[in-house]
Amino acid sequence: MANIKSAKKRVLVNRTRAARNKAVRSAVKTAIKKVEAAVTAKDKDAAGAALLKAISTIDKAQSKGVYHKNNASRKVSRLTKAVNSIG
Repeated sequence: MANIKSAKKRVLVNRTRAARNKAVRSAVKTAIKKVEAAVTAKDKDAAGAALLKAISTIDKAQSKGVYHKNNASRKVSRLTKAVNSIG
């Protein structure tokens, strides 16, 4: 580990931020899986409800800087398209 005080602090801060980012990404992945599962089951009501939660989770991740805005938009777009494809 580093000897300089500021370098030690950077290591600790980076660990904290990495843990937060990992938790946020995990939450987004879980939300996406729930939408995809509902789409696979052809359950439009469940898919719509899961989509709203997923969009909220993705937008929060984007506002925290975990995802780039285009990446977040692409994820939302793909999920919305999948939900709308249910007949």
